[in-house]
Amino acid sequence: MNASSGRETSSQTLRRLTVSIRLAVSALVLTAILLTAALSSLLWWRTAEATSRQLALTINEQIVAAVRKEVATIVDEARAAHTAIRTLFLQNVLDTREADKREFVFLSQLQSQATISWVAFGWPDGAFFAAHKLGDGRLEMMEISLTDHAGQRRVDEYDVVPGDIEFASRRFEPTDFRVADRTWFKTGLKAEEPEWFKVTDHPIGQRPSIAFAGPIDVYQERQGVLAIMIEYTRLARFLAQLEVGRTGTAFIFDGSGELVAAPDKNADELHPAHGDQKLLSLAQTALAQAGTGQESWRSRLVSDGAAYEFALTPLPFPGWRLATIIPEAEFLGPVETTLRRLILGLAVGAVLAALASALLARTVIAAPLSRVVGEIRHVETFALELVRRHPSRLKEIASLSGAIAEMAAGLSAFRKFIPADLVRALLRQGVEAKPGGAIQELSVMFVDVAGFTGLSERMGDRVVPLLSHYLDLASEVVVANGGTIDKFIGDAVMAFWGAPQPQADHAERCCRAALDIRRAIADSGLVDDLGHALQIRIGINSGRMLVGNIGSELRLNYTVIGDAVNVASRLESANKSYGTQILIGETTERLARGAIVTREIDSIAVYGREEGIAVHELIGLAGEADAERHAATWIARYEHGLARYRSRDLEGAIVDFEKVLLDQPHDMPTQAILARCRELRDDKQKSWRPVTALNSK
Repeated sequence: MNASSGRETSSQTLRRLTVSIRLAVSALVLTAILLTAALSSLLWWRTAEATSRQLALTINEQIVAAVRKEVATIVDEARAAHTAIRTLFLQNVLDTREADKREFVFLSQLQSQATISWVAFGWPDGAFFAAHKLGDGRLEMMEISLTDHAGQRRVDEYDVVPGDIEFASRRFEPTDFRVADRTWFKTGLKAEEPEWFKVTDHPIGQRPSIAFAGPIDVYQERQGVLAIMIEYTRLARFLAQLEVGRTGTAFIFDGSGELVAAPDKNADELHPAHGDQKLLSLAQTALAQAGTGQESWRSRLVSDGAAYEFALTPLPFPGWRLATIIPEAEFLGPVETTLRRLILGLAVGAVLAALASALLARTVIAAPLSRVVGEIRHVETFALELVRRHPSRLKEIASLSGAIAEMAAGLSAFRKFIPADLVRALLRQGVEAKPGGAIQELSVMFVDVAGFTGLSERMGDRVVPLLSHYLDLASEVVVANGGTIDKFIGDAVMAFWGAPQPQADHAERCCRAALDIRRAIADSGLVDDLGHALQIRIGINSGRMLVGNIGSELRLNYTVIGDAVNVASRLESANKSYGTQILIGETTERLARGAIVTREIDSIAVYGREEGIAVHELIGLAGEADAERHAATWIARYEHGLARYRSRDLEGAIVDFEKVLLDQPHDMPTQAILARCRELRDDKQKSWRPVTALNSK
């Protein structure tokens, strides 16, 4: 029991786990598509990410190259301007105290060198003179003298016009600027060669700059210090002109990590740099991580959930480094957008592919397989005549369908040797093909041809068509009435009702079949070799009997056995003694009472049994006019006479039986029992029993 329960549980679990082929194919296709899409997307993402990083690197290299070139240009221009003016002084072409020539030279240098912001000169006595750009449209000359207008700064402004400059105005402003206090001046006054300085304070205020300053000697006499200055605003404007992606930026830091320039397109000598410095703190953080080394350094930074590509590159100016920051979204953003679109497209494609695969699986695989499964079900239920061959575009399915059709054809060749309807019923009931059975109340019927032994001897093999026709008629009637053909025994047909399919009205069905067989044989016109109509005898009995697969493991027969079966066989033979066609047992009459018309023939003890059973002749079905009329007339009189006979009123019984013969002169049961009554009446010494013993099978 436990093993059986385990098998049932496993079977139920397996059924729950099974899926349709459409779902399986769709799932496989969808999985393949999604897996391919995932791998393709991952590969595409990795490639795009690498390409984007390479693009960022390329842009950074371009920015670095441009900034390095600009810084190199600034350095070169500053050196060139310093060298040119110094040469004029050394060659005594220009005297440091010649104001007109000095102004002309300084202004020409500012105009010719776009990156230069200041050309300044300081004398050892503390006097100061400088030419200064005021953006791109104006220039100014300033002089601070310790003798003329002491404590004031003279300022001459000029407008820059195409090809020339025009004087605009002069003014004097108070000043506390003392060049002698400036580092670049004090160092340059003692130096032998010019060098670079960081300059913050100017006569006009705080203007962060770098200065290339050095001494000017004429005839080995130190005249003062010449400085070429570049304000950081020039670098800020240059950085603003660079395209560091769409939202990236670049910064220049000095050796101490202080900001030199941040992008600002509006910065110049008049406007301090106030560029967008939102990424400055991130750049300073990265700068701190990189340390003070002068080698190039790259890193990936994350701030507020956003990732950035950071690069730090040394510039051709002592201590300066260029920091570039490019948001990854600049490059990976479009990639991510494209990837999302790709994923969406792949998802839509996957859904469409799944639908297409489901339709394809249904059309090409599932539907043909379903039809093939249907044919297998036909084979399973032994409905072999329904099996058809189904063509398919798939070779395997076509071969499977063909194999099933051939198997059905092979089985069909043997179906006449086995009760096909019984096999189907057993399959529907789930009866396993192994020995076993159960006691059930059923009805069994035996049909035989009267005088068949002599008939077969006279006709020889010519009896086969007659026998086949008779058996066909009997078999069709049994099946039509829901009976199970057990076997053919020569000319005899054995059938039963109530199994394997339960039938509450098995007795009525059996009686109805018997009447239909009698009618079918009569209507068929079957005759023997002498031209006489074929006569049959039928015995029916009901009761508890063993039904099931009886036999061995090698061969089984689904049949019924038991005393009730034997009685039915004896009743078929008893028809010879009473000249009747259909005799039924008392249990059958009781079960079918109300649906059939019968008359009790006698109480008989069949061959092999001592006790008697009431035997009834089946006349017809209730509701049939002839049967009802017979029951109301001579059958009632016959049963009245039978009751007198059993009560030993022989004279009264004889009277009743004689009256029956007046209505039914050829009724052999009446003739037989009438003769028995007369014999008992005339022979007073003869023992009397109400049970008639049959001495043959």
